[in-house]
Amino acid sequence: MMRKLGYLAVILISLISLQLFQSAQGEEVTDDRLLNAYQDKKNWLLYGRDYANQRYSPLDQIHVHNVKDLTLRWIYQTGKIGSFQTNPLVVDGVMYITTPYNHVIALDARTGKQIWRYEHKLRTEKFCCGPANRGAAVGYGKVYMATIDARLVALDQKTGKVIWDVEITYPGERKSEVPEPLLRDKELQGGTIIGATGYSANIAPLVYKGKVIIGTTGAGYGLHLKLKEGDQTIISVGGLSGGDHGSRGLIVAYDAQSGKEIWRWYSVPEKGWEGEWRTTTPDGYDLHRDIEAEKEAFPKYPDAWKVGGGSIWSSPVVDPELGLLYVGTGNPSPQMDDTTRPGDNLYTVSLVALDVETGLLKWYYQQVPHDRWDYDVASPPILLEVTINGQKIKAVGQASKLGWFYIHDRQTGKLLLKSEPFLPQENLFAKPTPEGVRITPAGAEGATWSPVAYSPQTEAVYISAVRIPSRFISKTLTPEEGKPWKSYTFFIPTKEERSGTFTAIHASTGKILWQKKTEQPMVGGALATAGGLVFTGEGNGYFDAFDARTGELLWRFQCGAGVNAPPISYEVEGVQYIAVAAGGNTLMGSPLGDDILVFALPERNEK
Repeated sequence: MMRKLGYLAVILISLISLQLFQSAQGEEVTDDRLLNAYQDKKNWLLYGRDYANQRYSPLDQIHVHNVKDLTLRWIYQTGKIGSFQTNPLVVDGVMYITTPYNHVIALDARTGKQIWRYEHKLRTEKFCCGPANRGAAVGYGKVYMATIDARLVALDQKTGKVIWDVEITYPGERKSEVPEPLLRDKELQGGTIIGATGYSANIAPLVYKGKVIIGTTGAGYGLHLKLKEGDQTIISVGGLSGGDHGSRGLIVAYDAQSGKEIWRWYSVPEKGWEGEWRTTTPDGYDLHRDIEAEKEAFPKYPDAWKVGGGSIWSSPVVDPELGLLYVGTGNPSPQMDDTTRPGDNLYTVSLVALDVETGLLKWYYQQVPHDRWDYDVASPPILLEVTINGQKIKAVGQASKLGWFYIHDRQTGKLLLKSEPFLPQENLFAKPTPEGVRITPAGAEGATWSPVAYSPQTEAVYISAVRIPSRFISKTLTPEEGKPWKSYTFFIPTKEERSGTFTAIHASTGKILWQKKTEQPMVGGALATAGGLVFTGEGNGYFDAFDARTGELLWRFQCGAGVNAPPISYEVEGVQYIAVAAGGNTLMGSPLGDDILVFALPERNEK
């Protein structure tokens, strides 16, 4: 009898495994499905759901009147602790997530049961910016992931087996040691290095018409130092002078079937990187540059472009009608310390438009020429339609670290409008001093990598932002102290409490509709739904649902770890679900974890 029961158990387990395997089959994600993802209510096929990257779900089973009843349906623990930033994808009832250190997991999106798991073997431990990963891409029967050791991996969507694995670039390129005088400085004494330059890749790839497009991070030569101030841990962001340090940011398109490279674009050009020697930003703010001194120094640094920086911190978006790819670039290298990089440092700290088929530059808008303040264009661009002076215009928007939401003409790059500032602004573009000048926002502030959401119901964008006012210091080393460095520049957080904001801004007017202040920096992103809701997470572990029109908090759930990842929504068998990762963020000091949480209404309320 026991033997028969054993046989039956084996058969039952086999049937369950077969069912899970078959559920992972689904319909292949073709170009046609991706191009029409905006019409697909049930699935979440791309990083921002569709190519516009609006992070808007047309599902409305969960709405402002019943969201108070939302309950936890299932939870999955990955077993990998670290900054958990994954954006889940859902394809025909199967969820695909990535973890810190580059595991990929396929789950039954209805129950949370694991279908398969891929575990990446890192080829180096020299990588930038923590072990985070922001999600996968799915297409043509494959799951694609960029890795922190700067590789692009293609997995079989049904089994998780590796199909191909290519190196984007050498991950440890031009990483350098830190001069002892810096760590003996009274401002930085006892600091522990938790981040430094070295090629890496952590953004979600973009799949488009037979291509997989990916960019690299870690190109700007800088440091993250963990400092103790009483009982509080603070993170100082800075950089060192030195003409042969840093890397050159890049974005690459690969053939989705073979992994063969199609084109490669660098954030800093070989020729013309000095730009126009601008004294102001394009919108007229004084940059306090000594142009004469920079031009005099320029011949000394003819190869600065080779290590010029310009990381790609967030996934690009594409307009299929125009054939344009929109990409944000990061700070120039060396980070903050500008002594060895005279000029505008094109095309760093810019929103750029590339021909998606060739990688050729079509236009750029450099938010901050010759950046010294770490104003990366880090939050992903978003495509939307705005009405200005009664005229509807196809636009591309970007939430900046400066505290403004920028709106550009999608075809030409012309700046159409800037929003009201969603953060206080003080001493923008001030030069550093040995004593330190207070600046906000700067360094780690503003809208960082967090994606915004847009609701066509409210015509508003929803922006997560960080508030960490800091002192901007710069000090010169003696020749004995500094070889090969000459100076260093850092942001050191003030003793004010760190906080965050979550802001609704009307896209056509730039006016703030409502704003919520949070006790911790807001890093993660937002989701808007047709139910009149906007979801976002907080570093203290709360996952919140707001009325998208009024900003009223309607529901929240304590997840037990920082909710520092963007939520999504999907439908399986007639049930709408909301999913989010709760695993914290190392740089922001929020509690770490390893959970994927999925919510739905109680079964009695689903219809």
